[in-house]
Amino acid sequence: MTQFDLAHVNERIAVESAFVDELLAEIGRVVVGQRYMVERLMIGLLAAGHVLLEGVPGLAKTLTVSSLAGAIGTQFQRIQFTPDLLPADLLGTLIYNQKDGSFSIKKGPLFANIILADEINRSPAKVQSALLESMQERQVTIGDTTFRLEEPFLVLATQNPIEQEGTYPLPEAQVDRFMMKIKVGYPSREEELEIMRRMARTGQKEEVRAVVQPEKILSARRVLNDLYIDERVEQYIVDLVLATRQPGRYRLADLEPLIDFGASPRATINLNLAARAHAFLEHRAYITPEDVRIIALDVLRHRLAITYEAEAEELTSEDIIQRVLETVEVP
Repeated sequence: MTQFDLAHVNERIAVESAFVDELLAEIGRVVVGQRYMVERLMIGLLAAGHVLLEGVPGLAKTLTVSSLAGAIGTQFQRIQFTPDLLPADLLGTLIYNQKDGSFSIKKGPLFANIILADEINRSPAKVQSALLESMQERQVTIGDTTFRLEEPFLVLATQNPIEQEGTYPLPEAQVDRFMMKIKVGYPSREEELEIMRRMARTGQKEEVRAVVQPEKILSARRVLNDLYIDERVEQYIVDLVLATRQPGRYRLADLEPLIDFGASPRATINLNLAARAHAFLEHRAYITPEDVRIIALDVLRHRLAITYEAEAEELTSEDIIQRVLETVEVP
C-alpha cells in the first residue's frame, strides 16, 4: 500500500468510524462500566462474528446486548434457553391448515438482526445445534424452504459457568463458531456504587436511543477490508495459532503434554478480523501487533482443548495462551 493509498484509507476511516464514540456513549448512558464487554461486542458486530459471554447472573450481560441492539436501530430478539426448549422454538415450523390441506410457515425468533441466546448452556445439544446453520450460513431452513437472514445478523449468547447446576457443555462445533468468548467480571467499587444509585429506583428506567442505523454498520464492515495489515503482522497471527498446535517449534515444548488439540484455522481468520475491527474502533487505518495481542485471549480461549494433565496441574487454556503470547516473537 502506497503512502497515498494509506492516507486515502485514513480519511475513510475517520469518516466511517465517527459513529463509534457516539455509540459507546449512548450505551454508557444505560450500562454502567463493562467497557471491555461493550467493546468486544462491537468488535463482533463490526467483524460479523458471534460472541459468547460467560459470567454469573446479574452482571448486565442481557442489558448490554439489548442496549447495543437498540442503539443501532436493529430488530432484537431475546431467547431464553431452557431444558424443554425445542429446535422449532428457535427456527419456526410448518403449520397445517385443515381447511385446504396446505402448509404455511411460521417463522421463529431467529428471524431478527441481533439474537440474544440467554443462558445457552441451559438447553441440551440438539437445541444448541439448531443455531449452527444460522450462525455459519446466515440462513434458516424450515421444511423444504431456506430463508436468508437479514444483515447485520449476530448471535450473542450468554452462559453461566459450567460448574453451576443444570447446565450442558456446548458442542465443540458450536463453540468454534463463536468468534470470541468473553469472560464478564464483577464491576469495580465505584461502578457498583453508580449501579446502585441508578437502578435502586422503582418505575424509572433509562431507554436507549437509536443513534446509528444498520446501514452504517454494513458500510463499516466493507471498510474493514481496506485496512492495511503488514505481512509481518499476518505471520505473527499464524505463528500464534501454530504455537497452540506445535508448541515445540516455538520453544514451548513443555506445553505439548498440556494441549489435547490446538486452535483451528477459524482462529487464524477470526484473529485477523477481530484485529481489524479493534483498529477501526481506535480510528486507525492499519493493524498493529498490539491489536492482535489485545484480542488474542478472547479469540483463542475457547478453541484450545487441554489434557487431563493440565487439569491436574490446575492450568487453564488461558494460562497456556498467556505463555504463547509471552514466548512467540512480536514483529
